[in-house]
Formats: sequence, structure tokens, C-alpha cells
Amino acid sequence: MGRTFDIVSKVGDEAAFRQEIRDWLAATVPADWRRRWQAVRESELKAIVVEWLDERRKVGLATPHWPREWGGPGIPFAYQIIVYEEFARADAPELDMFTISLFHTPATLFEHGTQQQKDRYIGGVAQGADIWCQGFSEPGAGSDLASLRTAARREGDHYVVNGQKIWSSAAMHADYCLLLARTDPHGKRKHDGISYFIMDMTSPGVEVRPILQITGESEFAEIFLDDVKIPAENLIGAEGNGWNIAQSTLSTERGLLIFGAVERLARSFELDAEEARDGWMKDVQLRREYAAFHAELQSLRLMIRKLLIELEANPDKASPTLPTYIKLIWGPFLQRYTEFLLRADGIAALKWQPSIPGTGHSSRLRMNDFLKSYGWTIAGGSNEVMRNIVSERILGMPRG
Repeated sequence: MGRTFDIVSKVGDEAAFRQEIRDWLAATVPADWRRRWQAVRESELKAIVVEWLDERRKVGLATPHWPREWGGPGIPFAYQIIVYEEFARADAPELDMFTISLFHTPATLFEHGTQQQKDRYIGGVAQGADIWCQGFSEPGAGSDLASLRTAARREGDHYVVNGQKIWSSAAMHADYCLLLARTDPHGKRKHDGISYFIMDMTSPGVEVRPILQITGESEFAEIFLDDVKIPAENLIGAEGNGWNIAQSTLSTERGLLIFGAVERLARSFELDAEEARDGWMKDVQLRREYAAFHAELQSLRLMIRKLLIELEANPDKASPTLPTYIKLIWGPFLQRYTEFLLRADGIAALKWQPSIPGTGHSSRLRMNDFLKSYGWTIAGGSNEVMRNIVSERILGMPRG
């Protein structure tokens, strides 16, 4: 028999908690998981991700960020950080397909949903039975989300929805969608009159079209809504209060996702140098460039640590500007570093390979990581829009 692990019981002793996770990861993460995940797609991929989620559930790490009142383990924030550190260190697969399900959906429903909604949907999320996507962005309403035009009108005991959503991660796999739609087109501000719904993705009138990306694969999709009927009981919160609810949805991951992504890159960064010891690291100029990237990476990690310290001390008092600065730095850094690796590794790296789900932007497939890096300057608000926000709202500069 294998060893029994009791990770959650080690909360209170950081060293013991860290070691228990480290031992569990060493015993549980398959050595060939990257090869296995790279070879599957669609339903096979979902099955293999659920399999990994089940392994995490056995030791209380399927939902380490869920408090006890949500049915989670109630792990303190400082220990959640340790979980992300150790998962990155061990190169354990990520649960990309379940990001909306495990973060945004429970935070939204537990804070704003009815008891009936919580009872109906949270179980499927926790067990990995249901995948959720997010129907927020639209053509012409991405960075400026409040300009959304998807319309929902009340007809008796249901709403009829028409419109289009875009850049919806994993929508082609999703069972449900967190949907924003305009129920009142006559609000004084464009933020007014937006409502928040739970939409069953199998509803008549829902059409999902995967978006072919520059990598040759599809992680996102467009969602077309043609007279889709949503039961009135699927309205989250009050009608017209969708914008306020959406703000709490978008803030739910509290910096942990970007922390995990950067820590994973930091691990990959070290491996890059080790593997290049007898190659490009012998070139003085390339070695100098690598050292400069090292300094940038460490400063970025320190910025994220500062954000996490602020969030741990008081989530409501954390800097509202630091996440914007982190995003503005992270995307361009990732682009420049992945371009550097392509250049340093030479022509052998200039090839496309099937992506490896669960690796984020650190698959170590040079061309794939380089091409994917450009999404970071668009996702979550384009960097151009972010710079405008910094100049106008933070620096107080006049509008151009």
C-alpha cells in the first residue's frame, strides 16, 4: 500500500504543510503527464483533467481556496500560496479547463446567488462534473465591457436573449455559462441595466464556434445567442445589478492565478539555463541577455509577492493599481523572453508542435509559447486600454 497523505491537517505548521504537499506531488504526479496530455483532446482531455482533479480532491486540494462555508478545506491564504509554489516547483498540471468553474462560479454564487442556485450548481463544480465558461466580452465590448449589447428581455417566467459573446475560454467544453446581458437599454450610464444570468449551454439557440488561434488550435470560442430562453430563476442577484456582481467575479482569484503562472515560468527559466549550459549559455551576449531577463523576472515576482501580502493582510485594502502594473509588465516580458529563447535555440526551435494542456505559458515548446504570449497583452483588457487607465485614473492626466 502507498503512503496516506493528510495535507490539510498540517495547516498551522508551514514547514510540515509544504513537505506534505511536496511528498504527495512526488508520489502522485505522473512522470509522463506532459506526453499523455499532449496526445489527447476534446472528451478525452476532459476525462484526464477530471482524473487529476479527483486526485487533488482526495487530499483536499481540488479547491484549496474555498472556505469551509463553501464546502472547501478552509486553507488560509498564506498556505494557498504554498500550494501554488509547490505545484509550480513539481511541474504539476494546471486545471485550465476548470478555471471559471473553480474560481469565478463559486465566488459569484456564494456571494450573490440564491440558496436554490447554490444547491443546484456548486456540487457539479466541486466534483468536476460541470465545466463553466464566461460570457462577458463581445465584439466591440472587450476592454470596454460596459458597452456590451447582448440583450435580454423578460417574457413571463423567462428571459429571451439575443447577441454574441467572444473570447470565451473552454466554451466548446462548457455545460453552463456565466452570462452578462443588457435588460434595460435606457440606463443613465452604460454600466446600468446589465444583468447577470446562468445559461445552460445546451439551450436551443446557443451556437458555439471555436476560434482558431495563431497556434493552430482553439482555446476560446464565440457564442451566438438566438432567442435563447433563460428561466427567470437563473437571474443572479437583482435585475440591473450585473455590473457590480461582475466586479466581484473578476476579482475572485485574488492574484493567485498570475502568481502560479509566473512561478511556473521561474521554474522553467532555471531549466532553460541548465539545458543551455553547453549551448547558447557559452555565448557572452546571450548570457548577458539572459541575466537581464533574470533581473526583470525577479522584480516581477517581488511585485506579485507584494500584492499577495496586501491581499492576505486585508483583501479590501489591497492596492487597486498594482494588478494593472503587473499585467502591463508580465505580457511584454513574456513576449520578449519567449522570442529570446527562439533566437538563442536557433532554427531547431522554429517548429510547431501540438500544445500541452495544463502547462499555461510554460510548455517549453518554444514556438507555441512564443505565439501564445501575445494573448497576454489582450486578455483582461488590452495593454493600450490599461495604459489609458493608468494615465487618466492613477496619474490624473487629461484625456487625449
